[in-house]
Amino acid sequence: MKKAVILVLTLMMSVGILAACGTGEKANKKSGDKKVLVMATSADYPPFEYVETKKSDEIIGFDIDLAKAIAKKLDLKFEVKDMDFGGLVQSLKSGQADFVLSGMTPTEKRKKNVDFSDIYYTAHHMIVSKKDSGIETIADLKGKTVGVQLGSIQEGKAEEINKQVPIKIENRNRIPDLIQEIKSGRFDAAIIEDTVAKGYFEKEKEFKGFTISDDPEEAGSAIAFPKNSDLTAKFNKELKKMKENGELQKLVVKWFGGEE
Repeated sequence: MKKAVILVLTLMMSVGILAACGTGEKANKKSGDKKVLVMATSADYPPFEYVETKKSDEIIGFDIDLAKAIAKKLDLKFEVKDMDFGGLVQSLKSGQADFVLSGMTPTEKRKKNVDFSDIYYTAHHMIVSKKDSGIETIADLKGKTVGVQLGSIQEGKAEEINKQVPIKIENRNRIPDLIQEIKSGRFDAAIIEDTVAKGYFEKEKEFKGFTISDDPEEAGSAIAFPKNSDLTAKFNKELKKMKENGELQKLVVKWFGGEE
């Protein structure tokens, strides 16, 4: 009888310990004495975050490099958790993630649920074409073939333009491919980030471009955090330093400049 009681008590204690472990799990973990933060992203958005399946299963991109740079400066470790874009904000609210880096725009609706860092990248779209194309305005794109980078925010912008004037939208994997298609005459124009396009203007003298106006709420990407997270101020401090010393611009050139 005594042995039976002891066995029951032992089982109860084991169940209690397991339950405590399950309910006490948080987004961050321990690696030695250092916390491992969880960065949530949607790895289907090149060049911000994506997987080159032919090379490896590793998630790479502009946002990944930015996270690595900031984490190193703050002496933090993090792991990347891939999920649907629509579930990113909820992952912060539920404690599944410590921060989100996924080319996310800090809209007023999202600000009600999470906090955001300062803007780390602002997307200005530019219509690029040859100087003799006759394309000077959006209206001039009517009936034209317009190229965009596959998986980029320019695809969405092209769809918006298509609602105003009918265009044929074509996509390619890389910015250099878009430039080559224009040079060969297969594309009449392309929509490219202005910082990237201006880099090509220095090499391709026959090219020109004009910037498309954006709704201010639709421009700019920021890092998202749970409400009142102490990480927000820490990340902002490092972002400011990276902007001032040119480190952030180097990442922009690396990922948006079309360089191999």
